Amino acid sequence: MSLSPQFIRAIGQILAVSYPLLALSTGARGVYQLCCKPGVSDYLAPTITTVAALCYLLATLGFIVRKPAAWRLAVGLLSFEIMGVLLVGSLTLLQPGAIGHTAWSYFGRDYGFLPLVQPILGLIWLLWRENRRAYGV
Repeated sequence: MSLSPQFIRAIGQILAVSYPLLALSTGARGVYQLCCKPGVSDYLAPTITTVAALCYLLATLGFIVRKPAAWRLAVGLLSFEIMGVLLVGSLTLLQPGAIGHTAWSYFGRDYGFLPLVQPILGLIWLLWRENRRAYGV
């Protein structure tokens, strides 16, 4: 299957909007739960959400900065994201109370499954031949 340049450009436009928004929303959620929400006794879920937000923020920078190191960082972060979403999503299905409610719970259901779809789209975009060339890799 060959992907058209128009499809790859559309993925890039989706990522340009969705990653910063998800970084902002998950970051606000994680920081609120860690610092401001009364009665929080288990910090695992808010910490996972905050880590997810940091990944989204750094991946956004990796999409913007067209250097080989930024490309490698973004590919690594997106790989970490997809593994995190699959692991946390699977655990929340199998053991709902084990982790708590995170941005990656149930494969990102609270965020319209964007945490599951975004890293896949991001890796497709980053690995596209012309984009690799633009990054110098």
